[in-house]
Amino acid sequence: MIAQNTPARRITMKKPAEPSSRGFDFAVIGSGLAGLTLALHLADHGEVALFAKAALADGSSLYAQGGIAAVLGPEDSFESHVRDTLDAGAGLCREDAVRFVVERAPEAIRWLIAQGAPFTTRDGRYHLTREGGHSQRRVIHAADATGRAVETTLAAKAEAHPRIHILTDHIAVDLVTSAKLGLAGPNRCLGLYALSKTTGTVAAYAARLTALATGGASKAYLYSSNPDTSTGDGISMAWRAGCRTANLEFVQFHPTCLYHPQAKSFLISEAVRGEGGLLRLPDGTRFMPGYDPRAELAPRDIVARAIDSEMKRLGLDSVDLDISHKGRAFIVEHFPNIYERCLGFGFDMAEGPIPVVPAAHYTCGGILTDLRGRTDLPGLYAVGECAYTGLHGANRLASNSLLECLVLGRAAAEDAASRLARTPAPVALPPWDESRVTDADEGVVVSHNWEELRRFMWDYVGIVRTNKRLERALHRVNLLNREIHEYYANFRISNDLIELRNLVQVAELIIRSAQSRTESRGLHYSRDYPEQDTAHPARDTILTPPQYAQAALPPGDHWP
Repeated sequence: MIAQNTPARRITMKKPAEPSSRGFDFAVIGSGLAGLTLALHLADHGEVALFAKAALADGSSLYAQGGIAAVLGPEDSFESHVRDTLDAGAGLCREDAVRFVVERAPEAIRWLIAQGAPFTTRDGRYHLTREGGHSQRRVIHAADATGRAVETTLAAKAEAHPRIHILTDHIAVDLVTSAKLGLAGPNRCLGLYALSKTTGTVAAYAARLTALATGGASKAYLYSSNPDTSTGDGISMAWRAGCRTANLEFVQFHPTCLYHPQAKSFLISEAVRGEGGLLRLPDGTRFMPGYDPRAELAPRDIVARAIDSEMKRLGLDSVDLDISHKGRAFIVEHFPNIYERCLGFGFDMAEGPIPVVPAAHYTCGGILTDLRGRTDLPGLYAVGECAYTGLHGANRLASNSLLECLVLGRAAAEDAASRLARTPAPVALPPWDESRVTDADEGVVVSHNWEELRRFMWDYVGIVRTNKRLERALHRVNLLNREIHEYYANFRISNDLIELRNLVQVAELIIRSAQSRTESRGLHYSRDYPEQDTAHPARDTILTPPQYAQAALPPGDHWP
C-alpha cells in the first residue's frame, strides 16, 4: 500500500523559458495528464515549451479520484470495455475511436508504472475497482487520489527533463496563425501569445507545432467539481482560429458532490458507489432501483437526472449517499482522503450518510480531432478534455478520461514527431500591441459578468433543458459577448478577463449545440424532446466558425 495522505510532491522549478526569436519545436498549452504525456513524449524529439496556467501540477487531472480504466484482469476483455463504453455513450461513440483507446490502454498503464506511478496494490497485485457503467473491475487506482499520484509523478519527470522548458503561471491569450499575420500560403498555426500572471505582460511564443491540452469548461456553471482553471480556454482559442467543435451540448454532471457551503463541490468518487454506496432520501428510502435496473451503478447521466428529479419532486437541497454499512475499516482503507475531507466538514462516513448533489464535472464535447489529435488547423493538435475524438459520445464512461489523455497524448506526440523534419522553422512573431488600450477602470464588471454567466448556465442549460430556457440563455450570452468584446478591445487584459472571454464563447457554443439537438440523448435531456430520436441515424453536433468555410473533411485530412 502507498501512503495516501501525503501532500503533492514539491516541484522545484527550473528557470522558465523566455520568448525566443528561434522559437520552439513544440508548444504544449496545459500541464494536466494530457499535456504532461505530450511533453514527455515530444521531448525525445525536440525542444518543448510547456505552459501551465497555474502551478505545474495543477488542474483537473490533479483532483481525479477514481482511477484509470484498462483491461488488466484475467476475467476482463477488450470487447467488454468497448461494449461498456459504447453503452454509456448512448449511440454516439465512434467505435473506431473506442477500440483505438481501449486496445492501447494496458500499454499506457505500463508506461505510467514505468514512470513511477504508485498504484495501489493488494496481495502483490495491482488492485482494480469497479465504477458506474463498468461490467468488470478494471479501474486501476492510487487509493482515492489517482490524479494526484500520476500528475505529481509526471510533473517531476517533466521538471527534470532538459528539453522541457516550463512556464508556470502563464495563461494563453490566443493562437497565432499565418492567416492572421497575412502570410502567403496555406493557413497554419505558428504559436501563441501568453500572459505572464507574475509580470502582467504578454509575449509571443513561436513554435513549429502547437498542442492544446487545456481541459474542459465546467466553470461555466455555478456548481462544479472542477478547479477554477477549467474555463474552456483551448476550445475558445481553437474556435477563434477556425477549428470546428463537436457535441458540446453533452456536459457531464457528476451525481455526487458533497453538499456543504464550504466544500466548494468536493467530489465524492464514483468508486464509493462502486464499492457498495447507496443513494437514499432523507427517510432512508433508496430511489435508484426505480430509475434503472443497475441502480447506483447506472451511468452518471442517469444517476444525476434521478437525483435532480427527486430533489425537485420533494423540494430537497440534497440527497444522501450511504456507505456506513461497509464499516469504518473498509471505508478508511478504500477512501482515506474522502473520509478525512468529509470529517473536516463534520460528516463521518462510517457513522451515517453524507449529503450529495450533482455538479458540472466533464466537457464531453470539444475541438474536433482525429485519432492523432490533429485539428482542422494544420500545425495544431488538441488532446484530452478540450478535444472530441468520438470516444465519449453522448456520455463519458467513468475513468475513461485519464485514459484518453494517455493514449491520445502519445498518439499526437508520435504524429507531431514524425512531421517535425518537414515542418517549417518557427516564424518570428510580432510583439503584443498594447498601444491603444488603458488600464481597466471597472474591474468589478468582470466578476459580476462571470457570476451572471454561471448562474444562467446552471438555471437554463443544466441537467434538464427546454427550448425556452435555451433561448433565454442565448439572449443573455449575446449581451455578455458584446460587453466583453468592448472591454477586451479597450483595456489591458488580465487573467480574469481572458477566462471570462473564453467561458462566454464556450457557453455560446454549448447553447447553440443544445438548441440543434431535437431529442434527448445521453447527457442532453430536453423536456420538449424527451425521447431519443430512433427514426434517424445518430448524429454529432458539429459547429463551424462562421468566418471559416471548412470542407466536409475529417480533421487533419488537409494537413501537408
